[in-house]
Amino acid sequence: MLVNVGDLYLGWAADKEIFEKSDHGGVVISLMRFALRERMADVAISIDKKEGSRFDVMLKAVDNPDEIKPVGSLHCVTPGIAKFLREYLDGAENKRVILVAKPCDAKAMIELAKRKQVNIDNVIVIGVNCTGTFRPHDFKKMAREVFGIEPEKVVSEEIEDGKLILKTSDGKQLEKDLRELEERGYGRRENCRRCETPIPKMADLAIGKWGARDKKSFIEVCSTKGAELLKKAIEKGVIFVEKAPEESIKEREEKYRRALEEARYWQRKTIEHLEKMKLEERLEYWTSQFRRCIKCMGCRDSCPLCYCMECMLEAWRGYVKAGELPPDRLFPIMRIAHVADSCVNCGQCEDACMMEIPITSLLFTVNSKIREVFKYEAGMRLEEKPPLISVTDKELKIPDVELKPGVL
Repeated sequence: MLVNVGDLYLGWAADKEIFEKSDHGGVVISLMRFALRERMADVAISIDKKEGSRFDVMLKAVDNPDEIKPVGSLHCVTPGIAKFLREYLDGAENKRVILVAKPCDAKAMIELAKRKQVNIDNVIVIGVNCTGTFRPHDFKKMAREVFGIEPEKVVSEEIEDGKLILKTSDGKQLEKDLRELEERGYGRRENCRRCETPIPKMADLAIGKWGARDKKSFIEVCSTKGAELLKKAIEKGVIFVEKAPEESIKEREEKYRRALEEARYWQRKTIEHLEKMKLEERLEYWTSQFRRCIKCMGCRDSCPLCYCMECMLEAWRGYVKAGELPPDRLFPIMRIAHVADSCVNCGQCEDACMMEIPITSLLFTVNSKIREVFKYEAGMRLEEKPPLISVTDKELKIPDVELKPGVL
């Protein structure tokens, strides 16, 4: 069977047990296991629930296909897969790795590859659609206060057509309007609300439920690596596929359009909140936020794009004084400037901040300006050079500006 980049399929696992146990046909787990068995990958990054909890998971590198277990859709955890790949598997420098990634994880790997921190040629990225995730504590609070149930009774949650739908262990299905929840301070992480990439087309395969039928998955082939994996899995009878019908494609496109519309609504709210302030008020707003910083380094340590061996924020480097709390505002400004053109809106920094400083709002605002000026979106295309660490031929010809590529 010929499989090409750009092909669209509906797919499902040939293994009946996997098909029955999986939420959407078992395509992802089947491909992961197949890649290990066929030696297309040496290692897989597996996600396991801790003691069966849907609110806590751990990542591990496995080479035994049977260790990859179905975990279902996990909306209440945000494992840092890109950081795990770089730190614990040496960026796939000497091993071929297969993994499952949300769009922001896949984007982070692209940015790391541009900076020679990940050997992307050795990585097969199975991207899964994502319409947003929840902080575990916030989800539990919402379950109790809004839905009137104990969070442990929730067996699955879905975001569908503007609704948050919870299914419980006693067979109930509860739903609420998602925007109304989020206007009240509940709902998804703030960075997720602003996300414009629910479909991970920067991965090798983009797999999701939008447009799917009868417990199947919708599959888009996004690279030659993805095409090769899918082709071999089909030929070996590991998964079944059929060409995606026109109505499935249209449904997927419509759901994508709605997700984009919702993301832009929250983007406008973020920017309008700041633009209503005068410059002096805006400076005071951010200064007051930075005053709460306790310099725990959580934002830096959780960021998938922070990889320097000798960080400029360490006191011995001389930029930030030792023992000073709150630190000088140079501390957050330096960190934000350092990742300004590489931020992929994963939200790990804000999740790690125990003082709940709205870091992602500031990063989004800065990132939006970079996108507007340089027409650059982090993590989308491997061949695009980061604008703040590269210089174009056109820029070199700008009069009255001395640009020295060797020192940029």
